[in-house]
Amino acid sequence: MIRRITLAVGLCALLGATTLGGPASASTTASRHARFVLPHLAGTRRACAAPTAPGQAACMAIVGTTTDGRPDISLSLPVGYGPTQFHTAYNLPTAAGTPQTIAIIDAYSQPNIYSDLATYDSTYGLPVFPTCVSDSDTGCFIVLNQDGNPSPLPVADTGWGLEISMDVEVAHAICQDCRIELYEANSSSFPNLAQAVNTAVSRGADVVSNSYGDSGKTTSDCAAKVPTGAYNHPGVAITVSAGDDGFGRSCPAVLNTVISVGGTTLNLDHTTSAYVSETVWNGTGAGCSQAHPARSFQKALGSWKHIGCPGRGMNDLAADANPNTGAAVYDSDYGGWLPVGGTSLSAPLIGAAYA
Repeated sequence: MIRRITLAVGLCALLGATTLGGPASASTTASRHARFVLPHLAGTRRACAAPTAPGQAACMAIVGTTTDGRPDISLSLPVGYGPTQFHTAYNLPTAAGTPQTIAIIDAYSQPNIYSDLATYDSTYGLPVFPTCVSDSDTGCFIVLNQDGNPSPLPVADTGWGLEISMDVEVAHAICQDCRIELYEANSSSFPNLAQAVNTAVSRGADVVSNSYGDSGKTTSDCAAKVPTGAYNHPGVAITVSAGDDGFGRSCPAVLNTVISVGGTTLNLDHTTSAYVSETVWNGTGAGCSQAHPARSFQKALGSWKHIGCPGRGMNDLAADANPNTGAAVYDSDYGGWLPVGGTSLSAPLIGAAYA
């Protein structure tokens, strides 16, 4: 379980978010990757295209780029944080101990995710992660469509494919004995994504991770865009990326039935991977709902600091999201290892921590 929680400073503190920060003990993950390489990014870009029509979502993954704007790819070595860094920094166990299912919700398909996850695991010395054969199997991985079937799967999309690679690899890095079910929605429309969420819950998911949202500047009730009932499942931890557009509400993260996850910059010791500090990442979405009141476990800001907030404040939790301190992600469509961040990283990280 999470054994240490600190209050974030700056914007996330203003908005009531907590992080998984603080000094931590040595990790139980493979020690051969205690040292790590962080990228020296010339720039960043979004992995997924912005929504082109109402009712569509964009993934919240941000990839580091070179001076010419191309993804910063390493052909052989991970660049960014891996399992050791996240476990050591956040003082997390590597296993749930009891069967847990993490559902990852994304749009479109990543055809090589099984082999890419195997490459990730072998590089970091993680145990072989088998494919689930039956619904009762634990500690395994399976890809399903939005209706819960192994086929047909949607068409491939490179941008969402990178999102999928990060979500699955990070979730498995954090909870190494969890069952992970990847649900690939037919498109990035909110009805399709919501269908995948409902299917995951109906199949018994303990945690549902959602690394997507609208433009990040939602001004009113989400109900006009999103089938909100899909994100209201008491007893299931539903984590949602807060957005990467800076201050501004994102849907469905603004709903009071989900765990809105903001982003931080996580600084670690380069030799031991020990926690050094954690500050708010300036790209994180955050804000206050005008339509959804704060529940008992959420922050209601009222007129704090002269901010009028009749509803729930974002965010509930925060974790690493800065691409400069992001996750090392392996994606064969891109040709290797990439540093990836955004609140797309923090949502599965927090979701797997719940598991």
